[in-house]
Amino acid sequence: MAHVDLANRILGRASRSPFAGDIRAGLSEAAGFAAWVHADMQDTGTARLYYRRAIDSARQAENALLAAYMLGSLAAFEIDADDPMLALRLITRARREIGEQPPPTARAWLSSIEALGHAAELNEPAALAALELAWSAVRASERSVAPPWPWVFPFDDAKLAGYRALVMVRLGHPRDAVTAFSEALSSAQPAAKQRGVLMTEIATAKAMSGHYDEAFHLASNALTVGATYGSERVLHHVKRFRRSYGGPVTATIRSFDERLQSTLLGGS
Repeated sequence: MAHVDLANRILGRASRSPFAGDIRAGLSEAAGFAAWVHADMQDTGTARLYYRRAIDSARQAENALLAAYMLGSLAAFEIDADDPMLALRLITRARREIGEQPPPTARAWLSSIEALGHAAELNEPAALAALELAWSAVRASERSVAPPWPWVFPFDDAKLAGYRALVMVRLGHPRDAVTAFSEALSSAQPAAKQRGVLMTEIATAKAMSGHYDEAFHLASNALTVGATYGSERVLHHVKRFRRSYGGPVTATIRSFDERLQSTLLGGS
C-alpha cells in the first residue's frame, strides 16, 4: 500500500512528463500486488478495489498486456470467490485488451483461467476446449525467447498441468486430477501458501476417490501452512474442503475438526 501511495505522489509531480506512462505502469503493478495481499487476508472488498485500480492504471499507461494481466488476475480471484460467471466476462474483456494476436504466454494463461471458470460452472465441454487452446499456446510459447512482461516466468507444461488438475477436481474426475497434480509438482515446487491451497485441492480429489484418511492428512498439512503463515486464504480453502466432505466421520476426521476449530478460535 505504501508503494501505491508513493507511485501516486510521484505521478502527481510527473503526470505531464515523458515518464508518466512508466509511472502509471508501476502504479498498476503496486496496486495489483496490494490486491493479491488483501486477497490472501480474505479482505475481498479491498482486494477488488485494488484490482480495479491496477486495471485503470494499466489502461492509462496504454499498456494493453498489463491491463489484460490485471483483468486475468481479477478473474482468477473471482473464481476463488465463487463467481465464475463474472470471471468469464473478465477473461473476455482481457482478450479484447490485447487484440487478435496476443503473445502465446498470454493466450495460455488466459485460456487456463477460462477453463477453470467453465469447470466451476460444471461446463465440461467448454472447460476441455479452453484447456486445448491453452495447450496449443504452450506449444507456441516454447519457441519464444522469454515471456513478455508482466509475466516473469514461462507458462510451461507444469503450470498448465496445475490448472488441468484444478479443472479436473471441479469436474469431479479425481483420478485425472491426481495425475495432473503429480505432473505439475514434479517440475516445480510452489511457494508455501500456494502449496497449502494446492494441498486442499489434492485432498478434495483424494476424498472423491474414497481415500479419506489421506485426504484429511493433506488438509491437516494445509491447515498448518495457513496457521503458520497467517494466511486467511489458505484457511478459507481448508474450511471449504471440510464443508464439501460428505463421507463417513472417523476418529481422524473428528481430530481434524477439533484442530480446525481450535485454529479458527485462536487456540494453541
